[in-house]
Parts: sequence; C-alpha cells; structure tokens
Amino acid sequence: MTQQLAAYTTSTGEAFQFWVLGTIAVIGALCTVFMKKAVHSALCLAGTMVILAVFYLANGAYFLGIVQIVVYTGAIMMLFLFVVMLVGVTAADSLKETIKGQRWLALLCGLGFGILLTAGIGNAAITEFNGLGQANSGGNVEGLAALIFTNYVFAFELTGALLITAAVGAMVLTHRERTERAKTQRELAEQRVREGKHLPPLPAPGVYARHNAVDIAGLLPDGTPSELTVSKTLRDRGQIRDVSTEALNDLKALEQRAEDRLERSNSGKSGEASK
Repeated sequence: MTQQLAAYTTSTGEAFQFWVLGTIAVIGALCTVFMKKAVHSALCLAGTMVILAVFYLANGAYFLGIVQIVVYTGAIMMLFLFVVMLVGVTAADSLKETIKGQRWLALLCGLGFGILLTAGIGNAAITEFNGLGQANSGGNVEGLAALIFTNYVFAFELTGALLITAAVGAMVLTHRERTERAKTQRELAEQRVREGKHLPPLPAPGVYARHNAVDIAGLLPDGTPSELTVSKTLRDRGQIRDVSTEALNDLKALEQRAEDRLERSNSGKSGEASK
C-alpha cells in the first residue's frame, strides 16, 4: 500500500524541481524558435537539453540522463553550435521558401505531434503502471534494452531511418553545384598582375616594429607603418597599436649615433694624416 501511494504522489522537492526547471525548459524552447541569431537559438536549445537530462536523472532513468548530456548536449548540439559559429548565418541570407507548402506541412506535423503528446500524457495519467522498481529490477540499462529490442524495436528502426534520411536531405539541400570553372593558380596570378595588386607575399605583422603582435603594423624602411601587415578586421575595429613614433625616434637616434661614429672616425683619420 505504501509503495502504491508513493507511486501516485509527488513530494514537495520533486514538485518544486518540476515547476522551476520545467518553466526554464519551456522558456528555452521558445527562445530557440524566436531568437533572431542562430547561435543564441543553439545555446537555448542546449540549455533545454540539459534540463531534460536532469528530469531523466530525477526519475531514475540514469542511462537516458547521461546519454542526453554526453551525446546530445555534449556532442551533437555543440557540433551544431560550432558549425553555426564557423559558417555564420547573417541577415543577408535569403528567407525565400525553396519548397512550396513546407510551412503548412510543418504546421500539420506540429499538430499531429501535439495530438500524440496529449494522448500519451492522458494515457499515462489514466492507466495504472507498475513503477520504476519493477522496470529497473535488473538495472536501468537492462530494462531499457529489453524495451527497445522487444516492444519498441520497429519504432526505433523507423527513428533511425528518419534520422538518416534527414542527414542525407540536409547534405543535398546544402550542396551547391559550381556554376563556373575554378581558376587555376596561373590565371589568378595573371589577374593580380593585370589589376596591379600586391604581388609578393605580404609582410608579417610587427616587422621592424620591435614586436611580433598581430595588432602592430609592420614598418617600412623609412619607419612608417604598412597597412598591409595588419588584418582588415583589426583595422575596422580600431584595434591597432601604433609604434611608428617610437620606432622613428629609435631610427633617428641610431642614425645620429652612426653619424657621430663616422665623424669621430673621420676626425681620427685626418689627425693621423696631418701627423
């Protein structure tokens, strides 16, 4: 009787955890959809996945909780995040639909998913269940494997086929055919000569500047900084340190010392010649 009562009741700590983390998970899911920047959406989705893992762990599904964190949040979601950060998604990307009717199809799929979710929650609320103790009697991994490879084997096979189809479809949609022949190195070199661009390799940052940092422009032989030695991004941000004044002063001092030495050596030679 005590076990049955515990199965149908919720403790204060469990209820507090559900309402707090559930609210954060829903907010994260909404932010994933409505955020304008793809990186922010990916971060919100990662946070929602972590909260789902906490729910799994709190309900005794330790294997699912660890898989949710290690595989989905730690591997797949971070891979998406790095791809978005490296490739970049800007406002200049076209939002025109390439597949007609995809919004209505997405709305229909969302409606069907909502009906299935409501039916599943209603079934779980009405139907009696045996509890976690019997399901995990031989261990959580063993109980999960027994369900996957017996009652739900076809569902998981269909899910795997759906994921593979989605991956292949994403590769097909993102593949771009080259519309023109790629130029060879010789053709690129001839083009640079015709346009009068900088032909030899660019000097490295900090050349003749007594510093090898990337934000310090290399100096020309006369001591003036060369803009070609610093990245255009740093120039646009204004993150360039100017050491040309110090270098010019050092160059003048060096020239003065050289002149003084030449004058002393010439005066010494003239004195010896007079003797």
